[in-house]
Amino acid sequence: MGSKNIIIFDGVCNLCNSAVNFIIKRDPQQHFCFAPMQGEAAQDLMAKYALEDEFGDSLFLIKQGSCYKRSDAVLEICKDLSGAWKLLLIFKLLPTSFSDLFYNWLGRRRYSLFGKRDACMLPTAELTDRFLG
Repeated sequence: MGSKNIIIFDGVCNLCNSAVNFIIKRDPQQHFCFAPMQGEAAQDLMAKYALEDEFGDSLFLIKQGSCYKRSDAVLEICKDLSGAWKLLLIFKLLPTSFSDLFYNWLGRRRYSLFGKRDACMLPTAELTDRFLG
């Protein structure tokens, strides 16, 4: 997993789990692997990148030793997805503080809008190697 990009996500959030499934379907080259925030692997990465205080309202992307947060993470993920998702990179022209306004609004309301699971999702047998602890 060392050369793959790691997406740290909230494993009990329905929106986050849907986003992971969305990415998997559009990542035929398997650029990404996934770590639920509630797991030990994600906790170790969050400590390494000093993200402990940001637990919950964001997803993170660890790519080539850099850590991306919020809308920057989403747009960076779009670079490697199949299809026309690269077109969303037009939003990189906006200041991050502006693009994060919508991201933060949605992040704070994701449980009330999309619901929450009692436990992290369990990957299917064919996807197990794409998930970290």
